[in-house]
Amino acid sequence: MAATQKVALITAGTAGLGAQIARVLAPDYRVVINFANNADRAASVLKELEAIPSTHTSPSQPRFHAVQGDVGNRDAINKLVDETVKTMGRLDVVVSNAGWTRITNFFNIEEQMEESDWDKCFLYNVKAHLWLAYASRNALKESQGTFITTASVAGVKPSGSSLPYAVTKAAAIHLTKSLANIMAPDVRCNSVSPGLLLTEWGMKFSEEKREKSRQNSKLKRLATVEDVAEQVRCLAKNNSMTGNNILLDGGLTL
Repeated sequence: MAATQKVALITAGTAGLGAQIARVLAPDYRVVINFANNADRAASVLKELEAIPSTHTSPSQPRFHAVQGDVGNRDAINKLVDETVKTMGRLDVVVSNAGWTRITNFFNIEEQMEESDWDKCFLYNVKAHLWLAYASRNALKESQGTFITTASVAGVKPSGSSLPYAVTKAAAIHLTKSLANIMAPDVRCNSVSPGLLLTEWGMKFSEEKREKSRQNSKLKRLATVEDVAEQVRCLAKNNSMTGNNILLDGGLTL
């Protein structure tokens, strides 16, 4: 690959945590954001990113790019990686940020028996990460890059929006640790596990649920997208970490 400015690919990169990760990486990296359906929102995020100054005196072009694709489809993931490398010339950081859940009462087992919830959670919270790691492995090996997965505190402490979500987030953490073994020494693999984030999705929880999460944490505060995005940036830049799951839960699991 040409010695151009490093490139980061972020799935589900146009809202919430994904968009904030794009903002945080934008000064130092060229960034490709993936989106499922909302082209207008993707265009808006690209416009916002273009206004962020680069730390490079002569940044490589293009600095930013958006690719539509459903990461629940393996062919779409392959095309996403191919287009990223073709457009940008290289790939150094992959942030596998997409996921899925349906909000239920975690402690009502009757609500946890929906077969389609399990299938869709495994598809988006586990298999999609595996497919993306596999599709990007050669480009990341060439750049000695890093693969970062967004998991959840629900994968460590039984909790969250649903049992299928918690179980598949636990699987995502173990998958990332396994990939760290498989893809070593060329590719570093780590995950971040935030507690409840007050994104558009997080605000779907009741005020009672949000306040309970806040009070159950040792710091009496919820993780912010800003904090999580900064941690992703640290993992992208740190050459000595692999196989780690970083909890950003305010001490909830202590």
